[in-house]
Amino acid sequence: MESRQRGRRGTAPGRVVSQLGASDGLVLANIAALIDNGGQITLGALHPIACVAIANDDHNSLAMLQRRPRETLQQLLQRLDTAIDLAWNADQFTDEINRPPSDD
Repeated sequence: MESRQRGRRGTAPGRVVSQLGASDGLVLANIAALIDNGGQITLGALHPIACVAIANDDHNSLAMLQRRPRETLQQLLQRLDTAIDLAWNADQFTDEINRPPSDD
């Protein structure tokens, strides 16, 4: 029987260089400022939602967005960037994930 072991491919480089033009037109100044000031964003699945984008700092959850049907990841990030701006400048916190309590 033949061995199933494969040779090691080697170590990945220590950094990744973006392709030219990969981010043309995509300015995410509010996301950059948030991260530069110790905040963070999270992208990914949050059961049962397939894709969310969340931005928070040390004190607040600034925005929690749900990816819309046919929305690109770039569009979601642009909406997150706008939502961060709304939280900082208009005290408007966006939550598309949690349902408001019912009046029952």
